[in-house]
Amino acid sequence: MAIVMLRYFAAAADAAGREAEELDIGPEHTLGALRDELTTRYGDPMARVLKSGSFLVDGVVRRDLTLPVGERVDILPPFAGG
Repeated sequence: MAIVMLRYFAAAADAAGREAEELDIGPEHTLGALRDELTTRYGDPMARVLKSGSFLVDGVVRRDLTLPVGERVDILPPFAGG
């Protein structure tokens, strides 16, 4: 069991219908597995956010890595002008 704490912002929160949750991403606890789980759970709206958005793991942008259990992951949509 690999629980990660997720915080969603802007369009990511809209796609998830919430601002935060804890999620078990199973034995393969990578950002890729998290991306797959979120797309399965929340469908096309979340897939669009994740396609060009960012994952912040402990405040640092990450593309793919193994997530420690209990890690906080912020999911941010792309921002205009940033």
